[in-house]
Amino acid sequence: MENITSHPRVPLTYLTTEELAQRIKYDVRTIRDRLKDSVLLEGRHYIRPFGGRKTLYIWEHIEADMGRHSSQSGVAIPLAGGGMIYG
Repeated sequence: MENITSHPRVPLTYLTTEELAQRIKYDVRTIRDRLKDSVLLEGRHYIRPFGGRKTLYIWEHIEADMGRHSSQSGVAIPLAGGGMIYG
């Protein structure tokens, strides 16, 4: 059995749509209409606590993925299996 105390949990930062918009310098409507469910994915980048309508964004996951995607080449070829080839 794994000892829970041996892996300290790093607290995550949960942001409202408005707070996220301020951090990434995007309009709130852009986040809701264009990014949510296309680039920002439920379960990875945001949650709906207690099954409600409110959306909370997970800053650490968004920040990590923004950095990862911006470091990739701008030229990408989509593959039939869902992957990408960068060149």
